[in-house]
Amino acid sequence: MYSAAAARRAAPVLLTAVLLTACSSGHGHTTSAASAGGPSPAAPTHSASRAPASPDYSPTTSPSATSDYPISRSAPGAPVAQVRDAFAVLQATYNDGCTTPGNCEYFLTRVLTNLDDLYDSMKASPKGSGHFAQPLTWIQAMRHGLHGDYSFPNLKRHQKTLLGTRDKINTWMQSHPDDYR
Repeated sequence: MYSAAAARRAAPVLLTAVLLTACSSGHGHTTSAASAGGPSPAAPTHSASRAPASPDYSPTTSPSATSDYPISRSAPGAPVAQVRDAFAVLQATYNDGCTTPGNCEYFLTRVLTNLDDLYDSMKASPKGSGHFAQPLTWIQAMRHGLHGDYSFPNLKRHQKTLLGTRDKINTWMQSHPDDYR
């Protein structure tokens, strides 16, 4: 039999285990209302996809379950990255490409995600979206060109557009060093 002292010693360990399980099982998963006993405001569900962050963007078709819009996952309430940081991440794609077998899907998704993160950073910048009008327009045009299809075959078809957008933004940013230093 367990004594009251043993139960007191085990309580913190059990509480920690329950909290860790609850935290890790709720992130990035959806729960059906039927299996969870109904919707709970304390346990929000997360979707694996989202539309791009810009309110003025509305794709002609929404991403399907097989072609989720790639996004960077940040902590809820975390501030948007500064433009210089998002741009540095985008520049790192110059060291990668579709030349390595099996790497093309990762690479193109990464470029798209990095462009989306840079878009969010530019929109949230204290300089205002007017300062970044050209890069924002280029990213919008690229998004519209994808027609809401973020699957690898579509990204591969639009590889030139993705990389062209990245390259135009790189050139623009190089002529605005105060935005990335």
